[in-house]
Parts: sequence; structure tokens; C-alpha cells
Amino acid sequence: MYDICCIGHITSDKVVNPGAVMHMPGGTAYYFSCAISGLDVSYLLITALAPAEMPYVDDLRDKGIKVNVQPSANTVYFENIYAQNQDERTQNVWAKADAFTMAQIQQENARIFHLGPLLADDISVELIKNIAAKGRISLDVQGYLRKVENNKVQPADWPDKKEALQYVDILKADVAELLALTGQRQVSDGAMLAADWGVKEVVVTNGSQGSLIYSGGIFYTIPAYRPQIIVDATGCGDTYMAGYLYKRSKGAGIQQAGEFAAAMAGLKTASPGPFTGIEEDVQQFLADSDP
Repeated sequence: MYDICCIGHITSDKVVNPGAVMHMPGGTAYYFSCAISGLDVSYLLITALAPAEMPYVDDLRDKGIKVNVQPSANTVYFENIYAQNQDERTQNVWAKADAFTMAQIQQENARIFHLGPLLADDISVELIKNIAAKGRISLDVQGYLRKVENNKVQPADWPDKKEALQYVDILKADVAELLALTGQRQVSDGAMLAADWGVKEVVVTNGSQGSLIYSGGIFYTIPAYRPQIIVDATGCGDTYMAGYLYKRSKGAGIQQAGEFAAAMAGLKTASPGPFTGIEEDVQQFLADSDP
């Protein structure tokens, strides 16, 4: 029995900036796994990719991460093209990995399953329902709010959201995703509506503005913790959830878990690539920071 199990595809990412082209692994599964690898928790990643990208899995295993990898005809291949203004991005999908099935998961048991779909058909509602019978479900909703048209990623509604969310204990969304999911412009209204659909804890991240968690009729305001210099914000949401689920799995309350998660995400922005620190690093950064 693992404390936490993440289910999601590792991606092969091509990042095109005005001055450079980079190739790197990515996706919730990758950034979440790297972040949680330095924490004292029993953890398993379930992923799927093509043989050509197996070095990504080898890299995770070298970090001490247990990986259940399923063969796939393709690896998810994202191309992110940035303009001079880094807020302007075109995202293409040039390949999709095979969807996850219950056969890949049925032998694995965990107290918390963190689902990180990148596209809407990665993890079916039926699979969510079946996993919910095995443990608590945490869901990063971003993949369900995307559709691919002519290889380009477009925003989309999630038609099965009400059916699926009744099985979700912890929902993670950023402010834009919560608006797309619920249609509510006020974050508080969106969080309450998600709770009405069955979610126990609604985690809403908002970058440098901090985060908000809604549970049991109570709003928890979580400040942002910033390093002196921000180098790379990629994977911050996944790092946040690694910290949050880690602390919740250890019995921490929502406020404490949220502040630890925010500090961990903030510390991650101080260096490029995924988070590589340990719990003591986060606690020290939290103690030294003025949110």
C-alpha cells in the first residue's frame, strides 16, 4: 500500500523561444514525481510512453522513484511556441499516448491517487469511478479542459464533469481553469459550486497572488512565498500539489499543508527544471520568507 500514487503521462516537450529551441520531459507525472521524490513518503508513478522515451523513466528511477510504466505506441508530444511576450503561447500536440486502463492499475493500491491527465481522453470517467473504490482521489483538472483540433490545443468544457467530480476528494485548478470548469467569475463561487458537485477540498492556485482552498464550508487563504529571483515557474502547480498531498497524507491540516505547498512551489521557481529539494529545505524557506 503506497501513501500516494500519481497516474499520468510523461510528455516529450519541445519548447520554442525566440532565441532557442529546447527538448525536455514534462507533464504532471514528471514534475509531481520529481518534487515528491525528496519527501518521506511511499510513492508510485503509473505512466505510459513509447520505448524511445524510456530514458525519462530511467532518470526518475535513478532518483529512487518507483515507476510502473506501460508500453504505448506513442509518447505525448507537446510543442510550446512562445512569442517575445512569454504570456503568448501556441501549443501543438503532435502525438498522443494510449489512454490508461483499469488493467494497468488494478494491482496497485494507495491511500491517495493523484490523477494528472494532460488531454481529455487520458483517464475516462469510468476509470475515475473504479479508482475511487481503491483510495481517495486528487485530480488536476487541466487536461479535461483541453481539446485538440488540427494538432492545436484549444480550451474546452468538460461534459462529464458533474458525473466525475462526485468521486473526487481533492480538486486542483488554477483561476482560469476554475472559471472554465464552473462558469463562475468569482473564485469563491466557483469553489463552492465544485463542492456542490461533490468535491471535498477545492484547491485554487493563482501564481504570485497565492492560493485558496475551500473545504467544509471554510475558505483557507494561502499566501505566496517568493524567492529573491524567479528563474523558472514551469511545473509550479505540480510541485504545489506534491507538497500539499504529502502534508495531508501525514495528517497536517489544510492551512498548514497549503502553506507548505506554497513554499515548496515558491522555492521551485528559484531554479530551472523540476524541484529537487527535501522537506528541510522547504521548512527553512518557509521560516525565512515574508509572504
